[in-house]
Amino acid sequence: MNIYTLMIILIIVVVYLIETTADLLNVKNISNDIPSEFDGYFDREKYAKAQEYLKANTKLSVISSTFFSAAQIIFIVSGGFNYVNTVAVSFRFGTILTGLIFTSIIFFASEILKIPFSAYSVFVIEENFGFNKMNLKTFISDLLKSWIITAVIGTAVFAAVLWLFANAYNYAWLYAFAVAVAFELFITFIAPVVIMPLFNKYTPLENGELKNSIEEYAKKENFKMKGLFKMDSSKRSTKSNAFFTGFGKFRRIVLFDTLIQKHTVDELTSILAHEMGHFKLGHIVKYMVSSFVLTGIMFFVFSLFINKIWLYDAFLMQTQPIYAGIIFFSFLYAPVSLIISTVSAYFSRKHEYEADAYAVTTYRKPQAMIDALKKLSVDNMSNLHPHKLKVFLEYSHPPVLERIKAINKIVSSKRY
Repeated sequence: MNIYTLMIILIIVVVYLIETTADLLNVKNISNDIPSEFDGYFDREKYAKAQEYLKANTKLSVISSTFFSAAQIIFIVSGGFNYVNTVAVSFRFGTILTGLIFTSIIFFASEILKIPFSAYSVFVIEENFGFNKMNLKTFISDLLKSWIITAVIGTAVFAAVLWLFANAYNYAWLYAFAVAVAFELFITFIAPVVIMPLFNKYTPLENGELKNSIEEYAKKENFKMKGLFKMDSSKRSTKSNAFFTGFGKFRRIVLFDTLIQKHTVDELTSILAHEMGHFKLGHIVKYMVSSFVLTGIMFFVFSLFINKIWLYDAFLMQTQPIYAGIIFFSFLYAPVSLIISTVSAYFSRKHEYEADAYAVTTYRKPQAMIDALKKLSVDNMSNLHPHKLKVFLEYSHPPVLERIKAINKIVSSKRY
């Protein structure tokens, strides 16, 4: 073991401690007092059950992160990466195929180790708290489909990036950035019509009051869409949600069937108004542009490290194959990634407030939006009192009580 190996281990430990501390503080911050805003929504029994749900998920999260952090450290110090590389090289293929074998072994080994934790989450925690509707067949099917999709897309992107860094030299990072952006845009367009239907059934929303309300609102806001769809989420979970996906003629609004069952027309239209707000306020474009910029920066920084011998020494490698360097850089980049995700979460929360305001000021039914948020929180057993560190590091949405306060502030100021 050398100083560079110790540096990588330190990075793993520090990131683990930060995330685990946030999890533990979040549980410690649990309050037994039901907020007055939720009178009539949460009773004592259901509120206590929501607290237990948080504890169960946090316990699993801490155990999982502890296991994988320890496994990473053991794998590194035992020369695991060098052993995997020896196996990959033994097939005597070229750099790209060898790199794909190397990364495939690591990827699938990691995925297999995740299965017990995923299964426990679905068939024990989600089952015990009344959320799970998934059977073993669907669980295995989803797993295999996700592996195949990841293998197909990941292989294409990784092979392209690997070839560029092996042959394009000084400008490899720029070409790799262009390839990554092209693939991301491609996936964004085809996901709604090719990938997502592999997991769920999407049926056009039937004619009726709900469809009329949403279409009328969309027309008023000059929001063009491909169509309104209902997703059969109930075959996996009782949790509710709604989302927009795709761009241009592929853009569509999707409602979970569980959401439709539990909310009024005004509440559902408010939720969709919020989602439309993200598009009308440019949040989606801003997110994509910032994602592209960060991807470019990552590839540029990677180009500065790819040929550093100490990077390979840190993982006890006897050779310096570029494909291994790509994996190793992800460890080195972990603290930067944590910072980026924290900053991203901050702007995401800001955008959620803005989308709420858009929904309230355009649909003009603030109480419907508030009621929708309350029902979603109760139905999904959301944590009403998350710790500030947890929110700061991870929350893409503001805590529901803060969102309700912000909406009430809009109402009191008569800005709608």
